[in-house]
Amino acid sequence: MAFQVSPSVKINEIDLTAIVPAVSSTEGAFAGVFLWGPIDDRQLLTSETDLRTQFGKPGDDNYESWLTAANFLSYSNSLWVARAASSNSYNAVANSTGIVTNTQIKNETAYSTNVDTLDANAEYFARYAGALGNSLKISVCDSANAFSRSVSNTGLTSSLQIDFTVGSSTAVFQTTDGSSNTTLSNTDLDSVLADLSVGDFITAGNSTIGTQYLKISSIGTVSGSNGVSTANVSLASKYYLSQDVTQTDTTRFWEYYNSVDAAPGTSDYVSVRGGSDDEMHIVVVDEDGNITGVAGSILEKFESISRATDAKGETGLSIYYKDVLENSSRYVYWANDRSGAPSALSTAITAATTDTALTLSFVAGDDGITESNIPLADMIRAYDEFKAAEEVDVSLIIAGKSSSTYGSRGTGLAQYIIEQICETRKDCIAFVAPQQSDVVNNEFNESEDTILTRNQMNPSSYAVFASNYKYMYDKYNDVNRWVNLSGDVAGLVARTDNLRDPWWSPGGYNRGRIKGVIKLAYNQPKAERDLLYKAGCNPILSEVGEGTLMLGDKTMLTKPSAFDRINVRRLFIVLEKAIASAAKFILFEFNDEFTQAQFRNLVEPYLRDVQGRRGIERFHVKCDNENNTDAIKSRNEFVADIFIIPRYSINNITLNFVAVNGTVQFDEVVQTF
Repeated sequence: MAFQVSPSVKINEIDLTAIVPAVSSTEGAFAGVFLWGPIDDRQLLTSETDLRTQFGKPGDDNYESWLTAANFLSYSNSLWVARAASSNSYNAVANSTGIVTNTQIKNETAYSTNVDTLDANAEYFARYAGALGNSLKISVCDSANAFSRSVSNTGLTSSLQIDFTVGSSTAVFQTTDGSSNTTLSNTDLDSVLADLSVGDFITAGNSTIGTQYLKISSIGTVSGSNGVSTANVSLASKYYLSQDVTQTDTTRFWEYYNSVDAAPGTSDYVSVRGGSDDEMHIVVVDEDGNITGVAGSILEKFESISRATDAKGETGLSIYYKDVLENSSRYVYWANDRSGAPSALSTAITAATTDTALTLSFVAGDDGITESNIPLADMIRAYDEFKAAEEVDVSLIIAGKSSSTYGSRGTGLAQYIIEQICETRKDCIAFVAPQQSDVVNNEFNESEDTILTRNQMNPSSYAVFASNYKYMYDKYNDVNRWVNLSGDVAGLVARTDNLRDPWWSPGGYNRGRIKGVIKLAYNQPKAERDLLYKAGCNPILSEVGEGTLMLGDKTMLTKPSAFDRINVRRLFIVLEKAIASAAKFILFEFNDEFTQAQFRNLVEPYLRDVQGRRGIERFHVKCDNENNTDAIKSRNEFVADIFIIPRYSINNITLNFVAVNGTVQFDEVVQTF
């Protein structure tokens, strides 16, 4: 306390209410091959719906990755997912030149960093790499004329005539000079048709019989003879008003005119600063239906956004269309301004001179390499998203299947996750599985080959091995699939956390039931379960009337130790994580009896609580001058020894049934056992 010089009253508030905080213990993490979504950029998902929205549906080339993640989410509501992809996975491109350069935009950070160096021929990119982007279409209405415009004789050197016939889905456009000149130029009719685009609507009819809006499905070529130029315009529906009509004009409307409130005009921000006509509308469409299942569905629309680079909306946020797409669109990025459009300037922007909307389909998106042969390096890069404990808090890392591309018996990725992530962080566990070929259609060799795969990995208490495959229904493709059980076993652990505590075993008849199983690759008899368990592989089997169960709770540690059990390993992870989080507030305090007592008073109530919740048998915290010697203090160190006796789960039950004669007293007989 500082000394006071002049008379005064000084109040000091000292906080001695520090506690050991609760720590998260159920967040899962998984990296896999997906058909959509950011690459090498982890995303937190809370449901299968989130998985579907962020990473697309499962396909034949990535179903095991997708369903492994979905299986975990059927037990828990917290999963970090990172998409792995090879360098030949490309974003679909929308451009008007037809020149396509293969481009991969991994994620939003990569886009922001490299936007100025991307394909100069593209106007827009699909937001994520993959063939799914080829289902997209974008339509940009950037002027009042592009929204709607009269098509008539005005400006023509000949007369325009448009014929609509009842029951016909064709409109006949003609220009004529009223003579039999066989060398009539087609220029006038070409200029009329240039105002039309496939998808636009044109009006037919009059004030007497009414007006019908007809969508253009194709525009024919112009032919001319005897002073007349003719072209057929095909319509998406028939002309159905009461009589045939011949018109000298029509009004063309943007394809999506009915999806917005009005034609683009001038934003308030630009108007008060002397500019004009900066507004535009953008509509993103699922043209092929591969995203929504319904071709032509509007995915998102952006109304009255601006071509002015500094334009702001009422909330003060940017309404510059590049920024709006980058910050709000789930499907597209801006690449370059439309050819011929005014430059994207600040508030002095001038009116757009474009007379038609820009409507483009996306092409050249590519999934690249599938999950069956994606390089190990690409998978490792995705899992490195979970490497730093300071950046992301995860407890259960799902390694998924062992793949033939990952080194000896496909264990290279699992070994990397165990050694370089879990054992380095020391606050999470990996969940691994055998190769599919170990257990599926491998009769009589399933357990032996599973153990061979397991033995390719080093022993570790930071890993759990799920020793089977399940046959499950893929509702997105209406087929059954073989899927590894690493996601399910991690899910059992997460569900046990939610129902009980991390130090409870996730196996057995109470907490070890696996969901969504049509059948297992094989049912493990007792003798084979013994072999698997001895090797650190948790048996998974189906029992009549009981369902599918994990009858085991072992880690992959082979030496006899308390840490060869999942519940013990997770108990210590939780204790170490929680107490370490509390202990950091002792940094830079004095190492004296007061601080030592403060630490003991911090930790002991927490351990008593865990003990009361059946996590530990007994504990002892030693933190005093005996283990904080003068030498330790002089090195600016602080030592606390925390002794824990964990509780052990029951793995074997012995029931002795003893027949005794009617004259024997039970208390006498019991003494002999």
